[in-house]
Amino acid sequence: MPRITKKLFTDLAIWMIGFGLLNGALFPLFAYGLGVEAEQVFTITFWAATITAGLVAGIINYTLAMLVVRPRLKILANHMHIVKSTISDANFTGNWSNCSADICRVEVDSDDEIGESARAFNDLVEALFQAHKIETAVNDFSKTLSSQLELDILSRQALDLFLQYTDAMAGAILIESAGELTISAHHGISDSKILANSDHIRKALRTHQCQRVVFPKDIKIEAVLANFNPQEIIVIPLEFKNIPLGVIVLAANKIFDKDVTRLLQLFRHSFGLALNNALAHSNLQRIAALDVLTGAYNRRFGLTRLKEEFNRAIRSDTSLGIIMMDIDHFKSINDTYGHMVGDRVLGRISESTFRALREGDLMIRYGGEEFLIILPGASRTNSLQLGERVRRLIAETTVQDGEQSINFTASLGITAFPEDNVESVLELVKHADDALYIAKNQGRNQVVV
Repeated sequence: MPRITKKLFTDLAIWMIGFGLLNGALFPLFAYGLGVEAEQVFTITFWAATITAGLVAGIINYTLAMLVVRPRLKILANHMHIVKSTISDANFTGNWSNCSADICRVEVDSDDEIGESARAFNDLVEALFQAHKIETAVNDFSKTLSSQLELDILSRQALDLFLQYTDAMAGAILIESAGELTISAHHGISDSKILANSDHIRKALRTHQCQRVVFPKDIKIEAVLANFNPQEIIVIPLEFKNIPLGVIVLAANKIFDKDVTRLLQLFRHSFGLALNNALAHSNLQRIAALDVLTGAYNRRFGLTRLKEEFNRAIRSDTSLGIIMMDIDHFKSINDTYGHMVGDRVLGRISESTFRALREGDLMIRYGGEEFLIILPGASRTNSLQLGERVRRLIAETTVQDGEQSINFTASLGITAFPEDNVESVLELVKHADDALYIAKNQGRNQVVV
């Protein structure tokens, strides 16, 4: 119906009372049409009575509408004001406890448009507070991770947060480096090593799309991935500016709902940025720790690592082998062929040495042509065998200077803890240096324990 004023209940009063008066005015004609005598209906008294009755009916209808409809609309309006005030205050104070979705909801007590309005209001309040919850979660997630640059710590913290916000029971973070995936953090995984070879993980990295694997409830699978029978496994690729960084794997004993998957998309962007920063920090640390010419650790960083390995060997009662290596007649190579050729010789010697080392072994450029090799877990015998292999590979290596083929050799001194009873890193290095001195005096190109 057309609006008369800007107030709904004023319009309602006008229409109801107006229709009441109209009905009262027309009632005598209706009565006459039904056969009532004209002398009885077409009188001022009867007409006044019917108009008064119509007016009273209109007023009663309006009053009923005011008593039934208006209070419910008032409740909706009051709750809207409460929510508006609470959100305004919370934006400045950060306190959202005064109005949760449960506190601010309106009771739905009818199955008509009023009830539908109440339901829509409750849905709106729920959506607002869900949006706030997601915003808070993303902010907390980003704040927690943005200040952390150590990759291992960052990965553990991120995985804990992923598990917390998704109710997943198991998970892992894998980092991509040089085409290989390595486990950076994991929880509740039976055999984390098999993850790197998973087709779903490779596909997620290749397509930049999440991969979801759902298992029917009535089918029991062998618990290879997780320590339980998951109902769904989700693989989320991690990237920064479209560059793959790794993946997150989460497993749950239920299907991840839509809100969780949306939250994961927000989390992965924040984590991608934090992970990129941590990887950049790690690369800078690695570059700062490396000798540019040889790729070995520089002396300062290398000796720090030696102290760490020595202390670890003491705590765990394990062996630690040390090799001190010096290039034979290196000064003559520099004097004869020049420093550029000398640098190439050092580079080739480093390459040959790295080929001989085991995973976890460390090489340090200790001086100009002197190298220190750290062999965690290696006994004196193990160190001797590896040292002999290094010596042989270096002796077989050549550097070309025009048509001239340059050969070179190395002397190596070996010591091992605890077979050599030492109490400090300095003593350990001195024992290896003494053995190297003997190798030099005995004719070079040999290994001495």
